[in-house]
Amino acid sequence: MTTPVPLNRSRALWLRDARHELIWFGVFALLLLGLGMGLRDPWPSDEPRFALVAQWMVQHGQWLFPHRGQELYSDKPPVFFWLEAASYLITRSWRVAFLLPSLLSGLLTLGLVYDLARRLWSHRAGLLAALALLVTIQFTFQFRKAQIDPVLVGFMTLANYGLLRHLLLGPSRRWFATGCLFAGIGVVTKGVGVLSLLMFVPFAFAARRHWRPLPARGTHRWRWLLAGFGLFLLPILAWLVPMLLAAHFDGDPSHAAYVRDILFGQTVHRYAAFSGHQHPAWYFLQVIAFNWLPLSLLLPWALPAWWHRLRRRDARFLLPLGWAVLTVLFFSLSSGKRGVYILPALPMVALALAPLLPGLLRKRGPRVLVLGLTALLSILLTVASAWAVLDHPHWAENLRGHLDPRLWHMFLAIGAAGVLVVLATRLRRAAAGWVLFAGVLWALYGLWGYPLLNGDRSARDVMHAARVAAGPDTTIGLVAWKEQNLLMAEGPVTEFGFSQPDDKQFAAAIAWLRKDPTHRRIFIRKSAMDRCVRRDRATELGHANEYDWWLVGADALVPGCAPQHGSNTDGG
Repeated sequence: MTTPVPLNRSRALWLRDARHELIWFGVFALLLLGLGMGLRDPWPSDEPRFALVAQWMVQHGQWLFPHRGQELYSDKPPVFFWLEAASYLITRSWRVAFLLPSLLSGLLTLGLVYDLARRLWSHRAGLLAALALLVTIQFTFQFRKAQIDPVLVGFMTLANYGLLRHLLLGPSRRWFATGCLFAGIGVVTKGVGVLSLLMFVPFAFAARRHWRPLPARGTHRWRWLLAGFGLFLLPILAWLVPMLLAAHFDGDPSHAAYVRDILFGQTVHRYAAFSGHQHPAWYFLQVIAFNWLPLSLLLPWALPAWWHRLRRRDARFLLPLGWAVLTVLFFSLSSGKRGVYILPALPMVALALAPLLPGLLRKRGPRVLVLGLTALLSILLTVASAWAVLDHPHWAENLRGHLDPRLWHMFLAIGAAGVLVVLATRLRRAAAGWVLFAGVLWALYGLWGYPLLNGDRSARDVMHAARVAAGPDTTIGLVAWKEQNLLMAEGPVTEFGFSQPDDKQFAAAIAWLRKDPTHRRIFIRKSAMDRCVRRDRATELGHANEYDWWLVGADALVPGCAPQHGSNTDGG
């Protein structure tokens, strides 16, 4: 059984005091994940949708049945929306609130990986594992976004932490209960949270073959499993029972349809016959190879080292690695795949790497690859952005599109800083070089890039232009709208359903507009206007999120014209 060394007696990695190292790591993690918070609004694809649902909850007090505008939203369970809404009630700022759950989840995940690695091996191993996880591209990128998956990773990592504290360092009833409870909370966050319970599969294999270190016999008796299953169901029932009772007694058929979809359509059917994001079974191998950089560069040396330790029957490696492999296999069997699906496996892989990292980072091969990655990205950014700034060659202009030209100066600064980092750290400190480069990259992106991109990405600029063109008291009706349009709308606004076809929305909007043409206008995507709009009498508002948007008054409508189904005049 492993006995963790107290932190104040742990051998430090860089500084004299391990506690000071941990404090500085916490500050760096907070800055890397949090810089830029408050400087942007929600960006597509998911952030505006989730913020809109949370905003509805706050405004209408409807916490059991989420809404996207006037329609029910049954794609995801409500926990993430509750967290965003609660964050707003605390901060009173949507710009902070929508990102706060991801930030806190990221810090929680890093802390759990560090603490578990410290208890299983050492402070040095734990700190390196947490740092490697922090600067892995997919981790930093996802935890700077306001999607459900980062929060799900936090809950699933906490569930895994509790189970591993019991299964490897136990027995511990408290941590076993915590693990089972948060596995259930993960389910109410996103159905795949149930995968945390797969930790029992490699444990059962290890226990049957007497792997070490495992707790004393009897800690996994049926009484423990039964109690754990009850705790797993507790948060699920705490959400499910009130929702079912409310849907039954209020008699609203839309609530009954919501219950059917959230329990069946978005779980079993979505996994078995998902129509989007079709990829081959080996898709996640390329996700690991590229999205998990630079951690994935260590795998050629880590794989034989892991195999050697597994042959020695070390359960400290089998349980996290076995769980990660099972998670990847689970998603590989589904017809629909997205790179973010296997994000929960990343902390467990970092945990299994923990004791190997001190030795791997001293090897020449890993240092060459990490240095090469930093140099390659830095040089590419420097050269490409320099050409774009100088308008040479012609492809630079094509790359710009609707991109703010000032962003190329940001990319140039990041690339130049990366080149300087490579020259300063060189091969000996290649790992430190990547950490510095990652710090510069995400800091400049948050502090410089967020303000430049926000007007277009969030649709704030085009919605402001619509309000200026319509006037302060005119009601704007949204047609063929995206979630960010409703979220960023200023003044009185209405909509005609999000999931309705564009032609039906437009037909309803035309009838609505003609009832009060003086005080109403239609905000519409160019591709939905069809031949029913005289464009010389309409107002072009601008471009946002790959679409062109217009404002239409009654005088711009062609008399007697009916919108045609499936029209698309701008390809967008």
